Amino acid sequence: MQAYKIFFYLFLIASLIAVTKLQANTNEQVSVKQRKFQFNYSATVDVPEGSHQAKLWLPLPQSDNNQQVTNVQIKSQQPISFLTDGEYNNSVLVVTSNNPKAGPLTVEMSFQITRQENINRLFLTEKTDPRKDLAKLSGDPLMPRWLQPDKLVPISQRIKDLALEVTKDKKTDAEKLRAIYDYAVTNLKYDKSGTGWGKGDIYFACDEKRGNCTDFHALVIGLCRALNIPARFAIGFSVPADKAEGQIAGYHCWAEVFIKEVGWIPIDASEASKNPQMKEYFFGAHDENRVEFTKGRDVPLPGIHSEPLNFFIYPYAEVDQKPTDKIEKKFSFSNL
Repeated sequence: MQAYKIFFYLFLIASLIAVTKLQANTNEQVSVKQRKFQFNYSATVDVPEGSHQAKLWLPLPQSDNNQQVTNVQIKSQQPISFLTDGEYNNSVLVVTSNNPKAGPLTVEMSFQITRQENINRLFLTEKTDPRKDLAKLSGDPLMPRWLQPDKLVPISQRIKDLALEVTKDKKTDAEKLRAIYDYAVTNLKYDKSGTGWGKGDIYFACDEKRGNCTDFHALVIGLCRALNIPARFAIGFSVPADKAEGQIAGYHCWAEVFIKEVGWIPIDASEASKNPQMKEYFFGAHDENRVEFTKGRDVPLPGIHSEPLNFFIYPYAEVDQKPTDKIEKKFSFSNL
């Protein structure tokens, strides 16, 4: 079958300024770093003999204030469609094959991205503008969702008690956020040994005091929400800072926390734990060596026959309306 090659632009925003200026906590002007690279994402599901239908879902990155996505190319031998999930408005690529032949069903995606540092340390200054509160609140229709629990991040009495303990004697939301960040970085160890890690289970993080980025940020987000501070989860990939090209083994995730009159504060507690010398940097900043694909937990993909996904970054597939884990995935990048 002739391969479909589709070139399209995802939610293009105005071109990002090559070098922007932000106000640091010292009131000193600093340059915001940028990085431009191509990202490649491929997925192959093994379709068994006698199948009536096979479907494959992939996340699609969107342009926003921190990244510009262009030159998106999709290659598939089967019809594709572009949808959004039912809660977070994440973009979703769906490949559908009716009466498929046994064997591999493959889709390849590539795009160019210009990513810049996301820095917001204005909350460290004494001066704030109360008008920013309404501007930020009105700019995110999902604000109520960022206060609600996730399946693996419940806002139970245990979590509320821990949040109060961690932030004892802290008065402002900014002070509470700093206490929560310090607690996560200090008390959790980045450790992917054994089992249980990687699910973003806040109780696992509390009990085992270890895990990967999902576990770190489950703790940060859960403690913030328990104190009625909005916090949101984002997931994508880290791009090695010291390489010009190569394969990427797996995902990376991070958090943003909303502080009134200031806006969304970028947080990366797991990177701070792995790189203690960068602890101050990752409190109020995400570096330019990453690409975001989706936001939110418990993601309800359009048309799936299973529960919402814990998070959506890897391909998801169904054969005859039943989930399958026989999926091969590859990710790579090259600098531009």
